[in-house]
Amino acid sequence: MRASRLISLVLLLQAGGTVTAAELAEALEVSERTIYRDMLALSAAGVPVYSEQGRTGGYRLLDGYRTKLTGLSRAEAEALFLSGLPGPARDMGLGDVLAVAELKVAAALPAPIRDASSRARQRFHLDVPGWFEDPAQPPPWLADLARAVWDDRVVQLRYERRAGRPDPGGRPDAGGRTDAGGRTNAGGRADDRTVAGRREVVARTVEPYGLVLKNGGWYLVGRVAGDLRVYRVDKIADLTVDEAGFTRDVEFDLGAFWAERADEFVRRVLAERVTIRLTPPGLRTLRHAVEALAVREAHHHPPDEQGRVVVDLPVESIAVAYTQLLRLGPDVEVLEPEPLRALMRGAADRMAALYRSPEQPSAVAPGEPAGDVAGAGDGA
Repeated sequence: MRASRLISLVLLLQAGGTVTAAELAEALEVSERTIYRDMLALSAAGVPVYSEQGRTGGYRLLDGYRTKLTGLSRAEAEALFLSGLPGPARDMGLGDVLAVAELKVAAALPAPIRDASSRARQRFHLDVPGWFEDPAQPPPWLADLARAVWDDRVVQLRYERRAGRPDPGGRPDAGGRTDAGGRTNAGGRADDRTVAGRREVVARTVEPYGLVLKNGGWYLVGRVAGDLRVYRVDKIADLTVDEAGFTRDVEFDLGAFWAERADEFVRRVLAERVTIRLTPPGLRTLRHAVEALAVREAHHHPPDEQGRVVVDLPVESIAVAYTQLLRLGPDVEVLEPEPLRALMRGAADRMAALYRSPEQPSAVAPGEPAGDVAGAGDGA
C-alpha cells in the first residue's frame, strides 16, 4: 500500500511542478503528516525531492528529473486499455490517433502482459445508445468541433431550435435574440435568423469548452458572451472554426458543470406535482414509467391496510403525467389534480368499452373521448 502511494507521489510531483502537502494529501486521501513521512522516505531512497518555503512554496522534484518507473501490472495495463472509448473517439475524428497510441503503449509493455489490449476487448464492451435506438451516424460537425475544443479556437455556428426558445443551459439569450432585420446577437455578429413553422435558426459566436456524450447524443458546452451554455451538436446547421483563439478558464471543470446543469435541467422540467395511490406492484414499476429524479424526489405516505401507498410525485406536466401513468394500468389511481384524474377516468372508460362483451351496454363508444385529452400526447 505504501509503495503504491510513494509511486503515486513521485508521479504527482513529476506532473504538477510545485505541490503543497495539503494538495498531495487531498489527492491521495491521507493526512498531511503522512505526506511529510513519505517525503522523508523518498529522499532517503535517492529521489531528488525538496521543499520550498513561503506562500507559493511546496514540494517539487529537481528540474529535469524523470522517474524510471515503467512497470505496469497486468491489471493496470488492462484498465488502461479499458479507459479508451473507440466509438466516440472515432466519431470525433480521433480513431486513427487512438489506434496508433494504443499500439505504441502495447509495444512498450513487457512481453507477459502485451496481450492486455486484446484481453480487455474480449471481456468488456461499451454500447452507448439506449435500447431500440438505431445506431446514429456522428453529427456532421463533430470532428470540427473536437478540433476546436482541443485547440481552444472560437467557432461560428448556426443552431436550430424551437422558435422563441432561449439558448439551452444559459440565461434567456442574454439580450442576444435577433429579428429578421439582422440585429446583432450576444456573440457580436449579425444573426440571419430564419423561422420555418415553429423552428428557427440562430447564429452564435461560441468559445467551445468541451463535448459531452450523453445516452448516444453529443452536446457542446460553450461560452457565449460570458455565459456558459449547452447545445445539441446534431442541431448545428452550419459551423466555421475561426483562426482566433480564446483563453480558457483554468478553473472550469467539465464533469462538475455537466452534472450540475443536468440536474438543474431535470428539476426545471419537473415543475408540477400530482398525488397518486399505488399498489405494491405499481410502486415497484413506477421507476420504469417516470424519470429517475422524479422517483427520488417523490414523497411517500405510510401504506394503508392493503399495502397501497399514496405518493406525491413531481411531473413535467399534466399531459406528460397522463401518458406516463397510463403505463401502470390498474396499479395506479390519480387522486389529484382533478383534470388528470378525469383524463385517466376517460381512458379507463374507453378501454373498458373495448373489452366489454357484446351483450353489455357501453356507456362510452370506443372512439369517443370521455374526458378532455387535448394535448395529452404533446409532452416533452
